[in-house]
Order: sequence, then structure tokens, then C-alpha cells
Amino acid sequence: MEETADFRNWDKLIPDLQGVIFTNLSLQEKLTIVPSVCKSWASTVAGPYCWKEINIEEWSNQTEPDKIDRMLEMLITRSSGSLRKLTVSCIQTEKMFTFIAENAGSLETLRLPRCNITDSTVEYLTEKLSMLSFFDVSYCGKIGAHALETIGNNCKLLEVFFRNMHPIETSGKPFEDDEAIAISATMPNLKHLGIAYHVVQTEGVLRILSNCPKLELLDLRGCWGVDIENISLEKNFPNVKVLGPLIIDYYDKNGWDDFSESSEYLGWDFVVDELYSDEESDIEDEIWDDDDDDDDDEGGLEQIEFTFYQGIENAEMFWPPSP
Repeated sequence: MEETADFRNWDKLIPDLQGVIFTNLSLQEKLTIVPSVCKSWASTVAGPYCWKEINIEEWSNQTEPDKIDRMLEMLITRSSGSLRKLTVSCIQTEKMFTFIAENAGSLETLRLPRCNITDSTVEYLTEKLSMLSFFDVSYCGKIGAHALETIGNNCKLLEVFFRNMHPIETSGKPFEDDEAIAISATMPNLKHLGIAYHVVQTEGVLRILSNCPKLELLDLRGCWGVDIENISLEKNFPNVKVLGPLIIDYYDKNGWDDFSESSEYLGWDFVVDELYSDEESDIEDEIWDDDDDDDDDEGGLEQIEFTFYQGIENAEMFWPPSP
């Protein structure tokens, strides 16, 4: 008896199922390889099925702001309102925050580390994104207590909030509790809070612990104004795990796993596929066409500085990445 080959018509799968499969691929593969396989797959990655979660943080850390904007516009447009998780860093323009607010109203997780976001932008953004349960504004130096108060008032479902700071930015600044007070007054449903390298004091931390009864994990690494022994954690707050204020020479992610998102370094050149529309092809060409000479001349120092802070192991200078 002749054996018959088991052929599977992967191109006949419904788009929803194809999208579920493609979400396991890297951004590079979804944008360059998948569209070249067949028209069915190209149609799927051009639609919303693959873009419920978008994570381009590591790529955006090393990319020019205008390219970040164009990439976000393309991917968020493809998501067609289905986007649930967005992770991106180094956004510089108010226009881009406005675009996110007006086109990603279903977001539940938003991570914006190292972004040029202001108090007024936060107000507009969170009014539109009231469904957020996870928000990360670590290393955003232009916002303060007013922005945090706005976040708490507009995002009633917030359970995870990261406001980690750069140790150099806070070094030498006087201790104050204004941001801690804003958090304690407006974010009662928090379960995880990261405020590493803040200028917060013991009183501010006590307010957070007292007013956030659901808190399970509090990151205080590098918060030198906090005397943790005077808080009597085991007696008064036995259900809260506190990291810090002392820090160690590696980043222990235990306890953050349920809320972490992996991302990969996208060190590749974008290849425009003929199946894309001419308009999108032009956008993608501009986004991924790297000029090596310009990078060497203009971006070298910034890249060295970024790599330095990400990899440093000195306890006094360690800059923990967003958990």
C-alpha cells in the first residue's frame, strides 16, 4: 500500500488562528518572512490578528524617534482597536502619545520607559486609556506628583505601576514624599509597585503601605531615604514583599515574573516585501534603512552610555531595567 503524505494546508487556516500562531514569532519574522510565504499569510499580518500585543522596546532604545513614530503608527493602525499590550521606549513627540490615546483605547498594559512625556500629556492619555491595569512610566523625568495623581484618578483598574528612576537623575536631590502621597491617595488597588531610586522617605512609604491594602510587592531598591527597620514590615504589613532599599549586584526578577514581558534585540535590516502596499513599503523603507555612517558619528556616545547603565554591576550606580 502506498503511503500518502500528510499535507497540511496552513494557508487555509482562518485568520484568527493564523494570528495566534504568528504571535509566537519575532517582529522581524512577522514583518519580513511571513508576508512572503503566501497571500493568505500576508493578509493576516497586515490585519489586526497579530497585533494584540506589540513590544518594540529594545528596538526603540536604539532607533531614531521619527522611525519609532512611523513604526507605531503602522502597527497600531493594523491592530484596528484590538491592541491590549504596548511596550515602547524613547517616544519624544506629543503627537505620538495623542495617536496612541486615540487609536488604542482597549489597552490594558502600557509600558513607556524613557519617554518624553509631560504632565499634560499624561492627563490626556489616561483619560482615553481608562482600562489600564498595568502602567510603566519609569525613567520619565518630565512628570511629577500631579501626573501620578492624574494616573490614579483616571485609571481605577490599575494594579501594577512602575515609576523607577535613574540613579544619576535623583542623586543629590532632597528627599520628598509628594509622589508617594499621590500614589497612596489615588491607587488603592495596586498589587505591585516599583519606585526604585526614588527620593521617597519612610513616611511616604508608610502612606503607600497603609493606603494600598492589596499590595504584594514593593520595589524600594536605591530609596536611601527609607528606613525599612522602622516600618516593622513583618508585624504591620506581613503580606508585602519589599525589595531594598539595599541593592545587590544583579537584577533578581523573582516576584516579577507574572507581570514581565520578554523582548528581544532586533539587530536586523528590514526587507520590504512586494506584497505590502506601496504606502506601507515607503514607510518601512524609511524605518529600517540604517545609515551606518550616521550611527557611528552621532549615535555612538548615546549607545555606549545606554549599554553602560544597562550592564553596570556596581551597587551604587546600578540602574535596574523596568521589571
